[in-house]
Amino acid sequence: MTGATIWLTGLPSAGKTTIAYELAGRLRGEGHRVEVLDGDEIREFLSAGLGFSREDRHTNVRRIGFVAELLASNGVKVVVPVIAPYADSREAVRERHGAEGTPYLEVHIATPVEVCAERDVKGLYARQAAGEISGLTGVDDPYEEPKAPDLRIESHTQTVQESAQALYALLTGRGLA
Repeated sequence: MTGATIWLTGLPSAGKTTIAYELAGRLRGEGHRVEVLDGDEIREFLSAGLGFSREDRHTNVRRIGFVAELLASNGVKVVVPVIAPYADSREAVRERHGAEGTPYLEVHIATPVEVCAERDVKGLYARQAAGEISGLTGVDDPYEEPKAPDLRIESHTQTVQESAQALYALLTGRGLA
């Protein structure tokens, strides 16, 4: 089976990880080798010590992109729910995949910041509003939306299952599922 990287970018609490695991379950159920490279886990184990400066975020995204490409080039479907706020960082990952001939799909989970703040899965928006943290992507730190993603999902207008189905349809359309 052909591997691929499916990068889900979007604001904190947009639904990236939830959608990633829903898609991963479906793919595993069909016999695909699948890994989810969750941004929070990567920060803990692969990028511990990095902060949230632009340079550190770029380094984090490139590290994740390297691991994703390595796995994908070995036949694994790699689902990457990572904010990756900067377009140039995401483009560097796409270029690495292209240079290696590894399929790469960028999916924008386009959930409005107001909806993300309501969900506030990790309490980040509340902590930022209370002045406890700064540099929250999409609030007081930039998020550069993808200009031409392979797919844009508005998770606030559909169920997790519908979002995962849209991703699955993209993979099928590209001959990857």
